[in-house]
Amino acid sequence: MPNTLLIIEDETLLASELARYFGKGGWEVSIAHTLQQAEQYLCGQTLDPLVVLSDMNLPDGNALDLLEKLKPEIGSSEWVFLTGYGSVTDSVRAVRLGAYDFIEKPCSLDRLNLLVEGAARSARAQRRLEQQTATQNHQYGIDSLIGSSPAMSQLRAMLKQIANVPFSSLIVSGETGTGKGMIARILHYSGSRAAAPLVEINCAALPRELLEAELFGYEAGAFTGAKKRHRGLFEQAHTGTLFLDEIGEMDLDLQSKLLKAVEDLRIRRVGGEAEISIDVQIIAATNLDLVEKVAEGAFRRDLYHRLNVINIRMPALREHKQDLEQLVPQFIAECNRKSAKAVNHIPEQAWQALKSYDWPGNIRELHNVLERCVLLSNDHNLPVEWLQLQAPQAAATHNAKVNQEGVFIPLDGSISLHEMEKFIIQEALNRNDANVTGAARMLGTTRETLRYRVQKYHLKCKF
Repeated sequence: MPNTLLIIEDETLLASELARYFGKGGWEVSIAHTLQQAEQYLCGQTLDPLVVLSDMNLPDGNALDLLEKLKPEIGSSEWVFLTGYGSVTDSVRAVRLGAYDFIEKPCSLDRLNLLVEGAARSARAQRRLEQQTATQNHQYGIDSLIGSSPAMSQLRAMLKQIANVPFSSLIVSGETGTGKGMIARILHYSGSRAAAPLVEINCAALPRELLEAELFGYEAGAFTGAKKRHRGLFEQAHTGTLFLDEIGEMDLDLQSKLLKAVEDLRIRRVGGEAEISIDVQIIAATNLDLVEKVAEGAFRRDLYHRLNVINIRMPALREHKQDLEQLVPQFIAECNRKSAKAVNHIPEQAWQALKSYDWPGNIRELHNVLERCVLLSNDHNLPVEWLQLQAPQAAATHNAKVNQEGVFIPLDGSISLHEMEKFIIQEALNRNDANVTGAARMLGTTRETLRYRVQKYHLKCKF
């Protein structure tokens, strides 16, 4: 990054002296003698200075007016002002507009150099932050969601619409491994809060007391080990986004406190007395059926409706297998970069195995399988022997048995819990002529709960 300096000074001799001095110090210097000329430099994209060193008052106006006018376009450049006389009004205005500093003329060149070097460091830090933000915005853009299937096209269209509105909260539902965390990042970095923090927490990973302390913070002495004040995640996410993963696992008592925080946008630290105002948008994710959890009394109905302003359902990978044509090469390319491999050919046998598998672990499982294959590859071919994909459908059909009294399902690991549930529901539907109400009565559940699972497993039934 070049050290570029723009000097705005109407005194020709002083401008030339400053240009020579900073030129010897390795700066790339440009001079403007009027505000109009400076504006042409800055707006014409011919110059992008790290630092602008400007006289406060010039023949065609006050330099603060130019800063105020151009600040939105050149926010990463720092301004240092030279003034022939001190003015409290101008000083206050300069600070309000974000000027780095100002100094009265005459001043020593060494002192001026210290100010300009400090301004340059600040400008570089700002530009690095802008580059990181731009990289994140690109990495988590809506178009980073791969897939041309109807399910993924519909999901992208929904995300584009949601990203343009200031939502307060939403729920992302879907099976484990479908990419709910990716959706949270896309919504954050594609929305109006992209420059603010995105704070994430897994609600299933912490016990109730620790989760409360992490969310709301605590005061010194609030409990054993609380030696100093701790800002909670709500405070850390102020003006940004708080992502609550596995919200369905949160304790009921803590849910009531979360509800108050979401509704009032005010929190109180553990052991604290004062309430703190917050401004956050909430994205909650779950792989559980929250409607069923509400019916069972395991999740607060009022919290569910408060969070469920918008509901995004992530499709399981088996619902859009046609996207494997795009997902597989993309994941292989990522794994190649990480492991310095060069896998670029997928044998037909591998494609058949990938497309015939149901992917109970969804996108996460697909990525892990491909990573293993790339790591253990010996040439440019994807090794079929390292796919190691089982056939859960065949295992369930072969090992599960049915008789008039009920069903027999082996617990030897040959059938996953996912397949057990699907098998039992299908058998109940078979015994009730595909009638959901009769099957729900047989299984001791509600019609709504069973309908959700019938749709989840794509079973045939009569509604």
